[in-house]
Amino acid sequence: MNIKSLLIGSVAALAVTSGARAADAVVVAEPEPMEYVRICDVYGSGFFYMPGTETCLKISGYLRVDIRGGDYFARVSNAGEETYRNRVRFQLRTDARTETELGTLRSYAAINFQYQASGSARFDGDGRRLSDYDNEDYLDIEHAYIELGGFRIGKTDSYFSTFTDYSSGVMNDGIVPYGPFDTLQMAYTYTGANGFSAGIALEQGDEDEAVNYTLPGFPVAPGVGAGITEDYAPYVVGGVSLKQGWGKIGVVAGYDSWEDEVAVKGRLDVNITETASVFVMGAWDSAGDEISVNGAGVIVDNGSNFYAPWGGDWAIWGGTQVKFNEKTTFNAEVGYDDFENFSVAANVRYELVPGFQITPEIVYVDNFRDDAPEDSDKWGVNVRFQRTF
Repeated sequence: MNIKSLLIGSVAALAVTSGARAADAVVVAEPEPMEYVRICDVYGSGFFYMPGTETCLKISGYLRVDIRGGDYFARVSNAGEETYRNRVRFQLRTDARTETELGTLRSYAAINFQYQASGSARFDGDGRRLSDYDNEDYLDIEHAYIELGGFRIGKTDSYFSTFTDYSSGVMNDGIVPYGPFDTLQMAYTYTGANGFSAGIALEQGDEDEAVNYTLPGFPVAPGVGAGITEDYAPYVVGGVSLKQGWGKIGVVAGYDSWEDEVAVKGRLDVNITETASVFVMGAWDSAGDEISVNGAGVIVDNGSNFYAPWGGDWAIWGGTQVKFNEKTTFNAEVGYDDFENFSVAANVRYELVPGFQITPEIVYVDNFRDDAPEDSDKWGVNVRFQRTF
């Protein structure tokens, strides 16, 4: 009994002890998954919080392929014949925003990586001209600026073009141009709760914006046109606008301090229905009457006003946008100026699947002056494939 009882008692004690330990065992909980990305919906879709900060970041862009042909777009091939003028562009955008006691602090950049048929002349090793057709790659900073509240500083498009919302939804909207683009800029825009806004900008200009692009068939003499400030006096732009349910009206004026010339532009947008709208825009240039063409049909003076690249004293544009359904939108624009340049562009933008659009566009340009070249009337077709993300 002694040995047997001792063995039985030992086994029972071990069983009780093991059961107690099993009952008291600590179960380690599964670790919470790390929250690598937090959605930031304050500024719209696509923003997320940068890890460890209160800064919201959005990365977006597009990849675009343009296939263009016809008299207006064509380039001369190596065989001396007209051929396509194609372009592939990848644009990468970054948009970072943080709330501060002075308002939203924002940095925005849009960078283009582009490959295109440039039409640049090619030469052999002995300097002999081979053709007018070539391809090229280039990198372009379209926008790079900082904003705090309504203040902006950096590189972007001219306030003269952006304050009136550029032009229309056609792809070739600057055949009769409505203003310059690339410039360094310092600007302030006030936006009221009632739809009223006003702003002022100081700009440097850009020498590549100088030439009047609107004159089909008219060559421009070397050195014609200004474009960039020549001293410390900046160019000045100011505008006011009112946006309501019926549409929008706005006026903007630009002063070229180097040429001491002024340009003024006004625009009216009207929403006909929830899916259809029209606009009309007109502009005036104080240097427009200085444009002149010599006996050889070469422009020897285009007025040299950075803010007025159209021809003559005035220009006018009109257009419409009609949204047929969620996938299909029609856009059209007409332009005409004092130098009798005329342009029409129309397209249909179709979204095949979300984020992928196909847009065929047709373009017609002409100059109605008696001394215009016989081949000033030109047609063109532009088909664009664009993936946006």
